[in-house]
Amino acid sequence: MKVAFIHPDLGIGGAERLVIDAALEFMDAGHEVVMYTGYHDVTRCFEETLDERGERAGWVRVHGSWVPRHFFGIFHALLANMRCLWATCALLLHDPDCQVVVVDQVSSPIVLLRFLMSNAAVLFYCHFPDLLLATKASSPLRRLYRAPVNFLEEFSTGLAHGVVVNSRFTADVFAKTFASLYRKGTHPAVVYPAVAVAAATSSRERQPATADAPVVFLSVNRFERKKNLELALRAFARFLEERRRLKPASPFETRATRPKLILAGGYDERLRECVEVRAFLEAEARALGVAGDVEFRVSIANDEKRALLEACTCVLYTPANEHFGIVPLEAMAAGKPVVACDSGGPKESVAHGVTGFLCAPEPAAFAAAMVRVAGGREGQAAARRMGVLARQRVEWKFSRKAFGDRMLGLMPGLIAEAADARRRNARRTENVVKYSCAVAAAALVLRALFSFGAVVCRIVGRYSRYA
Repeated sequence: MKVAFIHPDLGIGGAERLVIDAALEFMDAGHEVVMYTGYHDVTRCFEETLDERGERAGWVRVHGSWVPRHFFGIFHALLANMRCLWATCALLLHDPDCQVVVVDQVSSPIVLLRFLMSNAAVLFYCHFPDLLLATKASSPLRRLYRAPVNFLEEFSTGLAHGVVVNSRFTADVFAKTFASLYRKGTHPAVVYPAVAVAAATSSRERQPATADAPVVFLSVNRFERKKNLELALRAFARFLEERRRLKPASPFETRATRPKLILAGGYDERLRECVEVRAFLEAEARALGVAGDVEFRVSIANDEKRALLEACTCVLYTPANEHFGIVPLEAMAAGKPVVACDSGGPKESVAHGVTGFLCAPEPAAFAAAMVRVAGGREGQAAARRMGVLARQRVEWKFSRKAFGDRMLGLMPGLIAEAADARRRNARRTENVVKYSCAVAAAALVLRALFSFGAVVCRIVGRYSRYA
């Protein structure tokens, strides 16, 4: 079976990690895979998309990189749809024989696929409705701009043969946002994202944790406002205050042994938001007096991220109402507890009090949880126990094999639904042809009757004059 994936921007992020994992699982199952994307930078991407020479892998096809991400800070959604539509046109031109197409994030390509690649089954992976991610339309002009974009999103989503989402939280939001689609029977299946547990396990065995290791809190997120990274900074400052209150600093404590916060994640200099958020966080760290204990790591590679996860004591995950969040899974796969907001996807991935803590999105609540996992030897021992349970939970529920089995298990039903849709369309076309022929025949009969009537009227008229 030949499977194609369409993704807008194959950079470094949770959505990109998911679509790459899906592609790899299909490859491992023996299927031919191609990935069409609007952007891929070999210097800022996941290593699986590169070949042994460090160049772009042959199964990754880039089309539409000429389309800008924005136009003077606006039209992000419109241009993202343009990139995906351009990549879809390239797919239709170069790989029209695909049996399955998985559309990720942006749904507009489904319109072209349904009408121009009718033999393919189309699956849409909805991370979250885009119309809810967009800034609230506060002006008439912006509402006018968003109206067709929102309509296209809902219309194209309804055309997919199947829809999957990343969590029960997103499934509930989908049902409320696209109520008309839900009433018509578009009920998305939940397919949780996954992590490569085996890689995390071997890395952990190479770098075992020790009881006297320094306390390191790690946050891995893109440098975006919605990720709420300032919460990690403020919670860390509160943690240091609480730690000094409970245990005065030793005169022998050095910078190397003091608790540390590392803010790591995706950073794109093309995006003004990334630049502004990093500058804000650096200023906030100075204002809180913790700049010397905070480290920034941007656009980290996979190996560096794994090393950071293995070296840390605990992972802080600060976004509220996150659709799912891949970072808590990566942390738990590395045997680390997670402190996250008590909302959204983390409520399904993190077991409160067992593999980490779910807290209100407030510095005091986060700091209290941080004390519980890093407050002296007892706290760090508890963190290690939680880490063991966290890894077991990932192996059971969120491994890449479980993810692959779930995705592959959807294929028979998806292909059957596509076949049913083709039969329905064929019957509909047949009925249209029949009705058109019937209408044409009726029109011909009526025309003949009118012509016959006209002839009769002329004959009768002539007879009346002679009479």
